[in-house]
Amino acid sequence: MKNVNDSSAVAYASVPTQHNYNGGVFPEIVVNNENCSTVAETVAFVKANQAELEAKLAKSGALLFRGFPLDSAETFDVFSAGFGYPNFTYQESLSNAVRINYTERVFTANEAPKDVEIFLHHEMAQTPISPSKLFFFCKTAADEGGATPLCRSDKLFEALKAENPALANDFKEKGLKYTTTMPAANDANSGQGRSWKSTLSVETVEEGEAKLKELGYSWEWLEDGSLKAITPVLPAVIELDDGSEVFYNQLIAAYMGWKGVRENPSSAITFGDGSAIPKEGLERVAALSEDFTFDLEWQDGDVAIVDNYRAMHGRRPYSGDRKRVVLVALVASER
Repeated sequence: MKNVNDSSAVAYASVPTQHNYNGGVFPEIVVNNENCSTVAETVAFVKANQAELEAKLAKSGALLFRGFPLDSAETFDVFSAGFGYPNFTYQESLSNAVRINYTERVFTANEAPKDVEIFLHHEMAQTPISPSKLFFFCKTAADEGGATPLCRSDKLFEALKAENPALANDFKEKGLKYTTTMPAANDANSGQGRSWKSTLSVETVEEGEAKLKELGYSWEWLEDGSLKAITPVLPAVIELDDGSEVFYNQLIAAYMGWKGVRENPSSAITFGDGSAIPKEGLERVAALSEDFTFDLEWQDGDVAIVDNYRAMHGRRPYSGDRKRVVLVALVASER
């Protein structure tokens, strides 16, 4: 750590629940030593220390910024833009979760009801286009619950390889196919409620089919006007620059949270060759993930940067009179 008497130094904090991996902690927690009293000073602090912060993020998988003067979608927008990363707008994504934009860069994390759990996943890993990093901002914390679980997917896959090398190899070699159903109109009560027109950024059936064909999907139109789409083969495991292998997918979220999937996993997820993933394997992966998960308990003004290639995230249910407002900004893919 730099000399804390230097106004530009990065100061770190710790909490008892932090994980320790390979001589580092997960997540890293960066605190304001009262040296940043404005958003402009905060951005200047980021720019002065960006190399150090990025090295910490690459090793840890997540950075939490706490105590900085960020209190709105607009200040969060300025902060996230201060890193100079290429923007990845929600409109251009293929995510079928319903979101609300505050600025071009910033949108709500998820509009699913507060009693619905969003299970662990890599953002948009069930599509051919996914972001490299995620910025989360807590404008208003919930009265109760609402933590964001963060899971080290490299450590999860390491454990799976040790316990069941055959299953781990099947994931690595075969990849995955996902089947999703996009409704004819947006449904804010569903975690997957974004319509096919909105998801594909099209207006007509013909435009939708052209977009799907371009991306390598197969599809079927259902009687109620919804669209059943099957992805091309996508990875279940990726290798990072440091050689670590990461369980990069949406298997846990699909199996635990998508409607009807636990009863019939093959309705939504299969190996890339179309064969079924053993249900006991899916159960075990979900159970193993808890060993490598840190629950981020939000405070007002917190910002977390998550390396979408190394760490999964989710959302715990929440309650109370105070509305939970967590906003997101995405960074374009580096792969």
